[in-house]
Amino acid sequence: MEDSKSTESSQSWIPLLSNTESQVHGVPCDKEMMQSETCSMPATLIFSTLVAVFGSYVFGSSVGYSSPAQSGIMDDLTLDVSDYSIFGSILTIGAIIGAFVSGRIADFVGRRVAMGFAEVFCILGWLVIAFSNVAWWLYIGRLLVGCGIGLLSYGVPVYVAEVTPKNLRGGFTTVHQLMICCGVSLTYLFGAFLNWRILALIGIIPCSAQILSLPFIPESPRWLAKIGQLEGSENALQRLRGKNANVSQEATEIRDYTKALQQHSEASSIIGLFQLQYLKSLTVGVCLMILQQFGGVNGIVFYASSIFTSAGFSGSIGTIAMVAVQIPMTTLGVLLMDKSGRRPLLLVSASGTCLGLFLVALSFLLQDLHKWKELSPILALVGVLVYTGSFSLGMGGIPWVIMSEIFPINVKGSAGSLVTLVNWLCSWIVSYAFNFLMSWSSTGSFFIFCGICGLTVVFVAKLVPETKDRTLEEIQASLNPFSTMR
Repeated sequence: MEDSKSTESSQSWIPLLSNTESQVHGVPCDKEMMQSETCSMPATLIFSTLVAVFGSYVFGSSVGYSSPAQSGIMDDLTLDVSDYSIFGSILTIGAIIGAFVSGRIADFVGRRVAMGFAEVFCILGWLVIAFSNVAWWLYIGRLLVGCGIGLLSYGVPVYVAEVTPKNLRGGFTTVHQLMICCGVSLTYLFGAFLNWRILALIGIIPCSAQILSLPFIPESPRWLAKIGQLEGSENALQRLRGKNANVSQEATEIRDYTKALQQHSEASSIIGLFQLQYLKSLTVGVCLMILQQFGGVNGIVFYASSIFTSAGFSGSIGTIAMVAVQIPMTTLGVLLMDKSGRRPLLLVSASGTCLGLFLVALSFLLQDLHKWKELSPILALVGVLVYTGSFSLGMGGIPWVIMSEIFPINVKGSAGSLVTLVNWLCSWIVSYAFNFLMSWSSTGSFFIFCGICGLTVVFVAKLVPETKDRTLEEIQASLNPFSTMR
């Protein structure tokens, strides 16, 4: 009898999606609007997403800071290369710490408070950096900023995914990656003209903007339902979909699915995730992050200038060309996300990164063989630009989109922490090992990265599900059938 009730409740949450002629995911539309496949987006939804992705800009500006500030910091504080290397790498250590606790904090205090908490770390970190007179104060400030962006790297995409309707979710969540690119690029630009201390103080502006704006946006309706605030969840959903929208179907779907999950114990630790019902979600989420980082992105980004120089090309011209490609391609990815779907974009993106790395490897191979010397710099430039553009199109942002979609609410905190932790840990491994790999063999290094990108294509084709135009509850139930049927 108990089993039959459990099965019945597990099936009852799945909504009938046929009654959508007059409504698209809670946003009212007439038939003309349905034919155009778009509806007006409520201002609250746009504003909430904008506030959330302030955190993404902070992420990007933090990552981009060390390059333009290097000469100024080293001269003013008389640091050598090894001292500055610690300053650059300690950001990742802080991000690993932040990532480890990100999901638990977001589950305990909510998505909004978690983002605000992260920004407090970032503000303190930027202030410490700006007023540092000795190296160890720099390290403390950089560590604090790292902890903040570790929290934000989970909190921002999860919040955006949980508040947006299914027909807009992919594009809105990918704005996270676009704003990271903007943060990196604008920090490079400002750093060319401003003192490193002023640049650190400017980093406080987007942090403060987010903290001041967070009280004016609704909390995630799914998190509110998870903690039992069903009325608050429906009210938040109404604000996000517009005051005239009929949200009853979506609210019922969220409520029933959350109740079905609450029949089972919540994963209180990362170890608790390793169960059969979460196997596919965990495999997809973790492997996408490993493949994203082991495809060599941090090696390319951090050492682009030296790659171009090693290949016989001007480092500054190559770096400027990279930035010029990155933002337009990320924007294209945002526009295509909810039209083409996640899987096609990932397949095109991973194939492009594979091709780009092959061209870079070929450039170094020609140098080693002392053949076609005039061609090798052009191959290196084209290869890095193809890689950068392809990565920005999909592999940069889509793994974060999928991470925010595939885990049930009862394990999202622990699972999100694990996936974010894996991403930052792999990032650190690649950044640390890249110079050693280049010393061993530049050609061999890029062929290895090329092979990993080829493996990514196979992995996406075989295992990654398409999540376009599906609610979070539908996606999670299809990937984790045992989580609601046991």
